[in-house]
Amino acid sequence: MSASTRHFILFRDIPLMYGRVPKVANSSIKASLCKLLSEKPDGGIKTTADRFWRQNTHDETKLITTSQARRLRETHFSFSFVRNPFDRLVAAYNNKIMEIDDVPSPMEKMGLYHAMPFKEFIELVCKADPAEMDNHIRPQAEILITDKKIVPKFVGRMEHIDDHWKRLRKRMKLEGLPTLGLLPQKNVRRDDRKDIGHYFKTSTLIDQVLERYAIDFKRFYGDYSIDKLILGEHLEKKPPLQRGVSKARRRLNAQTSIEPDKA
Repeated sequence: MSASTRHFILFRDIPLMYGRVPKVANSSIKASLCKLLSEKPDGGIKTTADRFWRQNTHDETKLITTSQARRLRETHFSFSFVRNPFDRLVAAYNNKIMEIDDVPSPMEKMGLYHAMPFKEFIELVCKADPAEMDNHIRPQAEILITDKKIVPKFVGRMEHIDDHWKRLRKRMKLEGLPTLGLLPQKNVRRDDRKDIGHYFKTSTLIDQVLERYAIDFKRFYGDYSIDKLILGEHLEKKPPLQRGVSKARRRLNAQTSIEPDKA
């Protein structure tokens, strides 16, 4: 269900959680995570579906809320990826409103409909009741933050996903976790981000998004200018948001220093 409040995939046998943000390489990341399952999943349901992670992994995974994920921060490593909010809205509009004849039911309940004008789409999204928002357009902060704390220990940016994915693999190794392989390319629809400015032509639309997605801009893209984000130009590469790196390194060093004594 695209309105589910269970935003994190929790693994049973390894201390790992993934905060899934729709329209942020979510399908590709889920496909990669399947390689960590010890048993072959039951067939018939795509890995993109919530039901797959609830019912088709032989209880190796389950979906949990952001608050539940926060309570596991000390024992589990968690990661996620975010996306320029302007770009994410354009992607959701093109995919869910323009390409699909029957929009997802949570979007329909919001008053969204097939081929609606972009201006009306933004107006309805920005005034929607948070409890009724479809997750494809829900602010990323509402998915990844609780009690003003970012839950994942690693947050990469989709704009630099090749580099940040490599950094994630190194971080997981540092955490003593099985590392992920190369990120598969799933559901890639737009390679050029220069169309963002075409959609956000007026200051009214821009201001509506800046207000509704204020925390997204502040917590995940505060080091970029709004003009740069609207133009969709190549963003200067910056490191992912991370915490706990030093602690993980000390823990790994302590473990490796103990191993020779055991031998």
